[in-house]
Amino acid sequence: MAKSGESAGRLSVDDWIQAGYAIIADEGRSALKIDRLCTRLGVTKGSFYWHFRDMAAYRAALVQAWAELRDSDRSHFGDLGDLTPRERLTRMMASLLGERQWTLERAMREWARTDPVVADSVHNADLLVLGAVRDAYLAAGFDDDDADVRANATFAAGIGFLHLSAAAPDARLTEQRERFLDLMLSR
Repeated sequence: MAKSGESAGRLSVDDWIQAGYAIIADEGRSALKIDRLCTRLGVTKGSFYWHFRDMAAYRAALVQAWAELRDSDRSHFGDLGDLTPRERLTRMMASLLGERQWTLERAMREWARTDPVVADSVHNADLLVLGAVRDAYLAAGFDDDDADVRANATFAAGIGFLHLSAAAPDARLTEQRERFLDLMLSR
């Protein structure tokens, strides 16, 4: 799929990135191979090497693009201070478990289990989220220790919701998240 302004049939770096995400999500990181990418995009290896030096450079581009997407999706966390703690937590969970992120977030977390660079990127993102969740519990009136425990439990539950669901989030999962927040915010 050509980006606007490019000639028809010419792939962009983003086309390659999206194809890689789709392969990782559908088949796992071990399936991420040049041949599989080229087949998915209907092009030759020459097209791959036009955009990337080698597979290591391609993987680095995937991680970088994911970090940028993730950071963009989470950049609004600092702007939620005017909302009630409950509304903040609801919005954060929705943004982390939304349909767009569901497959990719799971795939990147799986990849992080075997790649230290990806693991570092995921870890840094997790710290940002944990801090924002902790701040919401502090704003709800919990002391430091309780806010830490609740933030860690909320984060772990969010990852659990992500990995346990067999399909993209639906109304049932949204209801479960809301019930979970009721429990976490009760005294």
